[in-house]
Amino acid sequence: MTTAGEGKSSRNTQLRRTLSLLGAIAISIGLMAPSMAANITPQATAGIVGRAVPLAFVLALVTVAFVAHSFIRLTQHFHHAGSVYGFVGATLGPRAGVVAGWALAGTYVLFAAITVAAAGIFTGTFLGDVGIWHDPPGWAPFAIVPFVLVLVWAFALFSARQATRTVLCFEGVTVTLIVVVAVIVLVKVIAHQTPGGQHFTLSVFEPEPGTDFGTIFKGAIFGFLAFAGFEAAGTLGEETRQPRRNIPRAIFGVVLLGGVYFVLVTAVEVLGFGTGSQGVTAFVNSGSLLGDLSSTYVGSPLGDIITAGTAISAFACALASTVAASRLVYAFGRDGLGPRALSRTSRRTATPTVALAVVGALTVIVIYALRLGGVSDAFNIFAWGGTIGTLTLIVAYALAALGVARLYATGRHRRGYRWEAVIPVAALVLLGFTMYYNLEFTTDSGPGFWNPVIAGIWVVLGIAIVVAWPGVGRRVGDRLLAEDGLTSASDETVEDQPHAQLAGGHESVVTE
Repeated sequence: MTTAGEGKSSRNTQLRRTLSLLGAIAISIGLMAPSMAANITPQATAGIVGRAVPLAFVLALVTVAFVAHSFIRLTQHFHHAGSVYGFVGATLGPRAGVVAGWALAGTYVLFAAITVAAAGIFTGTFLGDVGIWHDPPGWAPFAIVPFVLVLVWAFALFSARQATRTVLCFEGVTVTLIVVVAVIVLVKVIAHQTPGGQHFTLSVFEPEPGTDFGTIFKGAIFGFLAFAGFEAAGTLGEETRQPRRNIPRAIFGVVLLGGVYFVLVTAVEVLGFGTGSQGVTAFVNSGSLLGDLSSTYVGSPLGDIITAGTAISAFACALASTVAASRLVYAFGRDGLGPRALSRTSRRTATPTVALAVVGALTVIVIYALRLGGVSDAFNIFAWGGTIGTLTLIVAYALAALGVARLYATGRHRRGYRWEAVIPVAALVLLGFTMYYNLEFTTDSGPGFWNPVIAGIWVVLGIAIVVAWPGVGRRVGDRLLAEDGLTSASDETVEDQPHAQLAGGHESVVTE
């Protein structure tokens, strides 16, 4: 299929539609990184809510489910390499689309940086546990980071199909091991065969005495971070077969299965360590939650394998983040929001090579700028970068929900029921609560004060671009209309046939 403006350059700037439903699922699972998230994110939550970690994750799941509805409905209408950049551009206008894409690109680059750092953390822990590197120093993760970065770039240069298969393979093996360990721990806790007298109780779903709703919501912030990335399948809309069918299915399946997984695994983790103050303290201070549980309840070899698997999961997440970010940057270049060279792709693999190089360079800058700025603990890169990325992600999510709300308000939404119009509104309310408590939590004191400041600067910079240079918005709008396949799914029988554009109420002719 060719479009207006195609063929203006002899350089290859086209993506290839090679992915199945499984490939779309893989990128979302990879960016969520369920293995890594279950091993590191609950600790930050426990530091706020104590034993009620699973309850905080339930609250996070509810918020994510409402947000996921918006992405499911948008991807049933549109497919675009820029994800929310294209979706919001089609529903709220190109300027809002640029801001949404800018916010999401910042999130994905930050997630690439923090997961590379996490890979360094868990690799160092593994090397120490097996005796290869006795008592690794605090700078050990930073020494490992360059090797992880090289591997991420090497795998990201593969075709989308190969990259997503790699991500799914790595995550699938580790998640399977984690589920097996969780079952073993749960059985032993129920049977009272525990090393420290831990026992089964549903109090993990109850707030600690004196804990109010606001505190639970603060804890849910990190649960929200664990789910972040479920929408990544949207960046592969132009590389997935039958995208208006497979992308929504991928998003729905990842959120549903991820929700069940996180709630149950975090419950088992807390039960395994113990719900008392001693158990919660050990939980917060663990170097690898599931690795320690495996060593305690099953044996050290399995614990070491889980820790190694978590390091690989962090690598897979870094790879998925890099792939997703590169598609956004590719879409920016293709639509005139940056040098046209950003849309250049490999003739052999159809991978956006220039965009990948830019994302890789930004990842390095983020990690070592933080290191040179005085961050001596790699875990702080994960915690602070994750918080900044979550704040910018909330902006992108909110704009996506507004876009769906507008679809309903204008009567252009042809799928679902009218009563569903309340769902994007509910998503906006929950995102507002998440933002409020996130800001309240991060601005209390200490270095965390700068997290919302940096996130705000990034978003404001995106707004400034479209305000200061109105020509950018017009140029992007024209490109979105002319050539990006950002079309309405009015013909359900032929998924990839061109249709009338919804952006701005205009139409554009696309020819075979």
